Amino acid sequence: MNWDWGAVREFMPQFWEGLLVTLQALVLGSLISFLLGLVWTLLMRTPTRWVRWPVGAFTEFVRNTPLLVQLFFLFYVLPEWGLAFSALTTGVFAIGLHYSTYTMQVYRAGIEAVPTGQWEAATALSLPAVRTWQVVILPQAVRRVVPALGNYVISMLKDTPLLMTITVLEMLGQARLFSQEHFRFVEPITVIGVAFVLVSYLASVLLRTLERRLVR
Repeated sequence: MNWDWGAVREFMPQFWEGLLVTLQALVLGSLISFLLGLVWTLLMRTPTRWVRWPVGAFTEFVRNTPLLVQLFFLFYVLPEWGLAFSALTTGVFAIGLHYSTYTMQVYRAGIEAVPTGQWEAATALSLPAVRTWQVVILPQAVRRVVPALGNYVISMLKDTPLLMTITVLEMLGQARLFSQEHFRFVEPITVIGVAFVLVSYLASVLLRTLERRLVR
């Protein structure tokens, strides 16, 4: 195997473009998954079964179908119904929606881990339900689930290459394009492999730092 540093230098402009797209998909997809996951969790705790049942069925369906199938459905099928979005927007939403069904379970576990006494204390103080969730339950639940949420952030990062299948040129897409144009596969694939390791490590460090701050 002949390593060509010239090929690496030539690939770097495309690599930085792909890295930016990957980070955009990761950050925005994570935000969507965290927010939607919390929405699903709260809806599943409502006493009305006509709310719980559709939400439960929908989240089970999303969780038990492959992300790749969901990407294809959103990108290729929805335009047939007049709902067309850019490839990156579709990819970000698909990642966020898919992983929201997992973060939903994380939030559920965190809420159930809040001691019963906290609920009783809020009731004794006559706190409204919304206020109880805002200042008593959710702050405690979120502290407990940060490590689990962090694991899903890493999983989302590792799934961003799937966006290449709907024409999004993230890191792997850029590496594939460069390889096809220059017939060099070792250098670009190795570079993005190292990049994924570094980004995963940095994300883990940031999440551990956040966890320590929240525990204080």
